[in-house]
Amino acid sequence: MSNPCLLIVDDDPELRHFLTTELAVEGYSCDEAASGQQALGLIRAQPWDLVLLDWTLPDFSGVEVCRRMRQSGISTPVLMLSARDEVRDRVEALDSGADDYLTKPFSLEELLARVRARLRRGGLDEPEDGWLRLADLAVNPLSHEVSRGEEAIHLTAREFDLLLLLIRHPNQVQERRSIVDALWGESWLGDDNLLDVYVRYLRKKLEPAGRPTLIQTVRGVGFMLKEGPPR
Repeated sequence: MSNPCLLIVDDDPELRHFLTTELAVEGYSCDEAASGQQALGLIRAQPWDLVLLDWTLPDFSGVEVCRRMRQSGISTPVLMLSARDEVRDRVEALDSGADDYLTKPFSLEELLARVRARLRRGGLDEPEDGWLRLADLAVNPLSHEVSRGEEAIHLTAREFDLLLLLIRHPNQVQERRSIVDALWGESWLGDDNLLDVYVRYLRKKLEPAGRPTLIQTVRGVGFMLKEGPPR
């Protein structure tokens, strides 16, 4: 298996060099970009396992880079790095499509832990035709299309994110905390019961009466996407 490929986007050459050197020691293959335009060119030219993206860049912001990635259908995970530590800044970054947010200055140990966690969540290979499937459920991560059998299913953005997380790990229990972290960020301080609300929304749309269930509750642990008996 080849080493994970990381793109480090920051206008500070010393920080880029430091991160590249330290991440290489950990076995990652790294490349660098000093501006948003350069970053987008590299992101569109080849696949990456993770982008470490600084908020402040000389041409346009990391938030704008992230928005353009998502608008182009690029689902590469993004870890946003920024000295901004206000809640509204974290919310803006996550809403733009960032998967995680780390405030500068940060410890190398925490950065490495965030990188490992993000790669664990996003490291599965996509099928050749782009569709993820379980039983008669099909999900396209790029077009955001969802269908069960011959019926198209329309989901909100958050419902889709939850379904995508589950179908990337079929027949595997996903812990509640890891789901909340992935959907709302590790700094989320809201009510974890919000996850149950979205699970109910998804079940209502995906599991009509008389059809096999798909989202299974593992009590005390979390949820799993697995075909089960009708309710």
